[in-house]
Amino acid sequence: MRRRVLLTVVAGTLMTGLPAFADEPIKIGLIAPFSGPFADYGKQMEDGIKAYQRLHGTTAGGRQVQIIVKDTTGPVPDVAKRLAQELVVRDKVDFLAGFGLTPEALAVAPIAQQAKKPMVIFNAASSSITTKSDYVTRVSMTLPQISTPIASWALKNGIKQVATVVADYAPGIDAENAFKQTFTAGGGQVVEAVRVPLRNPEFAPFIQRVKDAKPQAVFVFLPAGEQGVAFMKGFRERGLAQAGIKVIATGDLTDDHVLPAMGDATLGVITSFHYSAAHDSPQNKTFLKAFAEANPGAGRPNFMAVAAYDGIGAIYNVINKLGGKIDGEKAMAAFKGMKIDSPRGPITIDPATRDVVQTVYIRKVEKVGNELYNVEFDKFADVKDPGK
Repeated sequence: MRRRVLLTVVAGTLMTGLPAFADEPIKIGLIAPFSGPFADYGKQMEDGIKAYQRLHGTTAGGRQVQIIVKDTTGPVPDVAKRLAQELVVRDKVDFLAGFGLTPEALAVAPIAQQAKKPMVIFNAASSSITTKSDYVTRVSMTLPQISTPIASWALKNGIKQVATVVADYAPGIDAENAFKQTFTAGGGQVVEAVRVPLRNPEFAPFIQRVKDAKPQAVFVFLPAGEQGVAFMKGFRERGLAQAGIKVIATGDLTDDHVLPAMGDATLGVITSFHYSAAHDSPQNKTFLKAFAEANPGAGRPNFMAVAAYDGIGAIYNVINKLGGKIDGEKAMAAFKGMKIDSPRGPITIDPATRDVVQTVYIRKVEKVGNELYNVEFDKFADVKDPGK
């Protein structure tokens, strides 16, 4: 009887052609803040994944794909590290993904290295992250990658004196250094440099320092979301626009998700970024439609939703290429050189650095109909992280 049952199982496996592991789901641990001051980061990522799965389903390589969501309440590196350890040891995930904030990504990179688990960055933008583990790849951006083009654009358009305002953590310092290096090399002058706390900054004294320095423009990097709203409110109230000071920034400042609530004070703000909801392409139209259908009432998607959409797509591609049998080293080899037809435009994962190569757009906040959008009017193609 035992032999007959065994033969039946073997015959069934041969008939279906499915390997034994096909019954087990592919597990992806999504680590990001879903509560606290950066809660929208995790939500945008999760909603971007839902948009992709609405179009492509929940199976890849003949196996179900399971997303395990973990909330860091961030930025809390110790919590991110603990959650990653639990996902690897207890949940036995095949991939780690998400990472809205650099401190959390840096805390998890050694775990990915030790466990040989592919780790896909959906946002965290400090240049150094991909150097911290052979198992890290990134589909989002780096701050030097998007800060250098706006410095070049400013010089070409007659802006020679600038103050800088950045969040005081690794991405902000990356943005400040990259902007300053390009700007001063082209003959520009940084007349004031301000770093503000990452958590709950009070902008009034910092904005006053900018006003007192009397620059032609202020270059700004702040994490996407509420901080951009607060900065622009202070900029307006303290009369910097009336003093003739322009705002140039990375696109985090006029984040698509919060831009509709920021009001007309943002009109004319110039930013450099890799994605705008106003990007005109069939791929973006498809993404926007799928996002709205998968997430009723969620509002406008932003760059984190797009990176999650592309990131889960990259993971699906790897799973399919490996036939559903995940091996860390083979997975990383599959990521290298991958080309993705993204809603933002074509992107590539650099095989040498495992970092994203993409077009960076120069945009201006304008009204399209009755809504505010970041309207692209110039671009820098095939931009790599300048530090690599």
